[in-house]
Amino acid sequence: MGDKANAHPGAAGRATAADHPASVRNVVLVGHSGSGKTTLVEALALTAGAVNRAGRVEDGGTVSDYDEIEHRQHRSVQLSLVPVEWGGYKINILDTPGYADFVGELRAGLRAADAALFVVSASDGVDGSTRMVWEECAAVGMPRAIVVTHLESARADFDDMTRICAEAFGADDPDAVLPLYLPLHGAPGPDGHAPVTGLTGLLSQKLFDYSSGERKESEPGPDQLPGLAEARNRLIEGIIAESEDETLMDRYLGGAEIDVKTLVDDLERAVARGTFFPVLAAAPAAEGARQGLGTVELLELVTGGFPTPLERAAPGVTTVDGRPRELKPCDPDGPLVAEVVKTASDPYVGRVSLVRVFSGTLRPDETVHVSGHGLADRGHEDHDVDERVGALSAPFGKQQRTLTHCIAGDLACVAKLNRAETGDTLSAKEDPLLMEPWVMPDPLLPLAIQAHSKADEDKLSQGLGRLVAEDPTMRLEHNQDTHQVVLWCLGEAHADVALERLRNRYGVQVDVVPHKVSLRETFGGRSAGRGRHVKQSGGHGQFAICAIEVEPLPGGSGIEFVDKVVGGAVPRQFIPSVEKGVRAQADKGVAAGYPLIDVRITLLDGKAHSVDSSDAAFQTAGALALREAAADVKIHLLEPVAEVTVLVGDDYVGSVMSDLSGRRGRVVGTEQAGGGRTLVRAEVPEIEIGRYAVDLRSLSHGTARFDRRYARHEPMPPQIAERVREQAEGAP
Repeated sequence: MGDKANAHPGAAGRATAADHPASVRNVVLVGHSGSGKTTLVEALALTAGAVNRAGRVEDGGTVSDYDEIEHRQHRSVQLSLVPVEWGGYKINILDTPGYADFVGELRAGLRAADAALFVVSASDGVDGSTRMVWEECAAVGMPRAIVVTHLESARADFDDMTRICAEAFGADDPDAVLPLYLPLHGAPGPDGHAPVTGLTGLLSQKLFDYSSGERKESEPGPDQLPGLAEARNRLIEGIIAESEDETLMDRYLGGAEIDVKTLVDDLERAVARGTFFPVLAAAPAAEGARQGLGTVELLELVTGGFPTPLERAAPGVTTVDGRPRELKPCDPDGPLVAEVVKTASDPYVGRVSLVRVFSGTLRPDETVHVSGHGLADRGHEDHDVDERVGALSAPFGKQQRTLTHCIAGDLACVAKLNRAETGDTLSAKEDPLLMEPWVMPDPLLPLAIQAHSKADEDKLSQGLGRLVAEDPTMRLEHNQDTHQVVLWCLGEAHADVALERLRNRYGVQVDVVPHKVSLRETFGGRSAGRGRHVKQSGGHGQFAICAIEVEPLPGGSGIEFVDKVVGGAVPRQFIPSVEKGVRAQADKGVAAGYPLIDVRITLLDGKAHSVDSSDAAFQTAGALALREAAADVKIHLLEPVAEVTVLVGDDYVGSVMSDLSGRRGRVVGTEQAGGGRTLVRAEVPEIEIGRYAVDLRSLSHGTARFDRRYARHEPMPPQIAERVREQAEGAP
């Protein structure tokens, strides 16, 4: 790592196709919004020789955050891949958004990577959402390291930040979260703040000075070594505790000097296993500098300590009909299995798919099988199609650098896969396979939209289809009850990006309208009605009379139709016509225009004419009878109630329960969920939780998450029902 004798020289920066999985490293950057991930990516690219000055590629663009929406919003909103070469290794750096609304992009990055760099700001600390992602990585054993940024801040304290990281990330073993370097400070400025100019390696006990804009190695002075002893000893003990050599601790405690190379080798193995989590520091390069502080050490950690794709177990693979399929891990000569981790639309190239190859080798111009299953509930139809692969390329800012192939373990962009969507599997057309999907967060913020004009209406369906194909965390719903088109998003920022992409990328202007919940109506008591439809206008007339009785039923009963006609008052052939008429009227509603449910409608009597009675006449009479019955009884409005489960930190349980009660919710139970969190279960009217995804995030400072599912319809309180009726009457 950074304590090895010589730094790896940077390559030319032009990422090429890897020739063996052992030479590939896939690393994802994780951290809260504003922690400095994108700046760090640009600093690493500069040090690796991939850019001509900080953050710039040959065409003058940046290597990350090059999307126009990201420029306007001044934050990352999508997953970005920046491949660089360093010391003979190809490093695929995956930059993820830090804002909670774009957690789907983060999950895609975690899927594509084999290790994670957690970026934390020395001035902001560690937030709750970053802790939650750390726990997700821990659950699957993903190797991790921590990078402390913003050391230039007057409030920055590396030692204090290391302690905070150990508390936040080292719950099981604080000694597994330790720094590899200590900052080297320059002379204090006028404000008394001493800038960080370099690093001191705790294992090698060498100084790495970046003050000139390039990393220079030197020996520490005699007065500097004593200050390193405590931190160095703790680091060595932490490394030895994770060593596979059980004799190492005894030798160390016995006073033996442990060779630095042995320690570095054990450290790298512990990092790759995901049992030791080093803390490093980094800062962007100054204007005109060639290397940012700590970037060489980070690149050496990635190449020396992070695992190769060969060391990662691939997700489960089955045939398209569900039979398990065993594959050799990361075999470039094995059957092709690749996954689309991101889909984007380029105005010049068309659809571009970012693909991680898990087995086999992907080549341009070959025909592959594209399988997409399991996301039908989000507007994605299951599909199995054969498509021809276009050009393969490595993205770098707005540029696409052509690749000749992409082996198992590597990532590449694939052009012109017109049917491929995020999460789809690519495999050989003669051996179609399907990968187990990764867990997608549920979109819980509804955004009801309608086309702004007739021209927009013609393009809306295609635009929405392309939008959800790119982003599986977005769900498209065509609500048959409310007749609304609803985009379910993860939050307001997610919704804003969706609207902007519809407008600017797909040329569709939409209007946001109030979201409606699916209300219902039911009878408050027993009632009777008589439907009379008699007309004579020359020739055949219309004649139908029927008498019905309506009574309420328990919730969930639907509509029952009972025939109790005697004596043939209503001929047998017209009884289904009456039923059809009352059911059609029930679908339209009898009071405020919402479907009628949970009633029994009994046909008691009627009259017919031998010539003028017809199917249509009795349908009309049935509808009239139901409307008359509704006019003489109280009609209750029913609202949908959702079962809501909230996973929240213990510190916010009281606030969450109080908030749910204020939404007319009933808390039905709580239980401890471990890790200082509680699971709160409640039943809440859906009309009260339309913006709960936003409100809960604010209430819990981003540390809580919730799920919801429909439970049943219940009577709406009279005062709220009256307001809904007034709104329905006033609607155009």
